[in-house]
Amino acid sequence: MRTFRLVIACPDGVGIVAKVSNFLATYNGWISEASHHSDTESGWFFMRHEIRADSLPFDLKGFYQAFAPIAKEFSMQWRITDSAVKKRVVLMASRESHCLADLLHRWHSGELDCEIPCVISNHDALRSMVEWHGIPYFHVPVDPADKQPAFAEVSRLIDEYQADTVVLARYMQILPPDLCQRYAHQVINIHHSFLPSFVGAKPYHQAAKRGVKLIGATCHYVTEELDAGPIIEQDVVRITHRDEVEDMVRLGKDVEKMVLSRGLRYHLEDRVLVHGNKTVVFN
Repeated sequence: MRTFRLVIACPDGVGIVAKVSNFLATYNGWISEASHHSDTESGWFFMRHEIRADSLPFDLKGFYQAFAPIAKEFSMQWRITDSAVKKRVVLMASRESHCLADLLHRWHSGELDCEIPCVISNHDALRSMVEWHGIPYFHVPVDPADKQPAFAEVSRLIDEYQADTVVLARYMQILPPDLCQRYAHQVINIHHSFLPSFVGAKPYHQAAKRGVKLIGATCHYVTEELDAGPIIEQDVVRITHRDEVEDMVRLGKDVEKMVLSRGLRYHLEDRVLVHGNKTVVFN
């Protein structure tokens, strides 16, 4: 069923839900899903409504025009999207295949409702798997001594393929600040640890040295600060003193795949609202 997704964040107050609901009722809008959250610490209110597109008398442009006075009245940060318009997701990976393969499978089976116009990698190892799916594969090597030309090409490809979202599916390079800023809250990363613990390289090795009993993975938006962006989704798996680093890596890969796919799904369905460095996820 085609829906319009109305997502709102604004200073909390009385009458917000009533005003939005009354607006939709005036136009016979049929709400198929409604989610609200009031954050007492920040004093902000968050809302996500799915409305049956065929119940409204206008398209997205008409919705913007009709709803604008209410948005202004309550100082709303808001957006309205059409579920029929698939987001374009550019995937990036290095040598590890598990996250990329999982996303491609979910896309191929129709589980992820998006378009994947291309895959970008700093290695050529995953080409055959990607091209089997009929997706263009671009090998963009990164010279450690001068990374700027590579990331200029990455930026060009992202623009050429009109990406709405970029997913780092175990892409083991740090994006430059300008790319992070340009695509703020549009670049999703999977980090193989339960952040904020064990940031940076080899988190399973770090965890093993600390003797942890839980390891996990974190799906988050990329910012200029390494592994510190707003968190979308996390999960863990229990381990024991018997588990070596290799066991932790094996167990962790399963968690990474699940966390990344869930986080991307929430993002694609407009279920993630970012406020500061925190998120509200209506999952």
